[in-house]
Amino acid sequence: MKNKYFLLAVIGLIWGSQFIFQKIALTALTPQLVGVGRAIVGFITLFVMCKMLNVQSKGGTSWIVYMLIGLLEASIPFTLVPWGQQYVSSSIASVLIGTIPFFVILFTPLLSAGNKISRASILSVFVGFFGLLFLFAPGIIEGNNSLNFWGATAILGASASFGVALLLLSKCGDEHPLIVARNVLGSASLQILLISLFTGSQIPRNITLDSFLSIVYLGVMCAGVVYFLYMILISNAGPVFASLTNYLVPTFGVLIGFAFAHEHVGLNTWVALLLILIAVAFNQKKATGEIVHE
Repeated sequence: MKNKYFLLAVIGLIWGSQFIFQKIALTALTPQLVGVGRAIVGFITLFVMCKMLNVQSKGGTSWIVYMLIGLLEASIPFTLVPWGQQYVSSSIASVLIGTIPFFVILFTPLLSAGNKISRASILSVFVGFFGLLFLFAPGIIEGNNSLNFWGATAILGASASFGVALLLLSKCGDEHPLIVARNVLGSASLQILLISLFTGSQIPRNITLDSFLSIVYLGVMCAGVVYFLYMILISNAGPVFASLTNYLVPTFGVLIGFAFAHEHVGLNTWVALLLILIAVAFNQKKATGEIVHE
């Protein structure tokens, strides 16, 4: 019993720590290079894990599906979130990513035939929206939040993209989760790499050790190992329990930014975090085994 809570905390900590490591990577790399580095290292990690665990693909999913999911789950978020973090703190970024479940709710009727939005889900979206209003209230009132607005919008766009990708994962059938994650990151790596080549992005000569190690951590842990741990948690405790990571990721993200990066976390950020967690709780009550994760 205790093991599943420990594993849940570790997963929440890994995903919650991604924002501060992306912030470090951005000191020497462009958002695009942060995204491609994370995707490639993550793909290599999962490729090695599949070989070590002798996980074989069943071959029932088209690579077109993987390319689409890779675009929505990795290529877009891995680029937009670092871009947005140029203008907002890692704490605020983690709160914004906590909105993923709300986008899943909003897009479910469009992408999943026969599914309707329940009253609890509608309530959770409204509460989450008020949380976002609290988050940006000071900047809106003072009228000096233009850069933060676009940075936050980019991260919300990444959150929406990830939400759509989660709904499309059902197209992968009964393929092993590690194979799905590997192929999705492989597709995303190719996409971001091609875009980087066409746009002329170059690796800077003065890349710092901290930035390099941050990319390694983001790829190995946040895009690789954590998926394996998440799969173990689902197997041992079920998908409903595993989806509790929705509470932990933004919470750990804010706490890490506050404690280790010495970021100023205003009262509005704490209120926004609380409202978003309450909103997730409303949606959690109607959980029926559907996996929604960061």
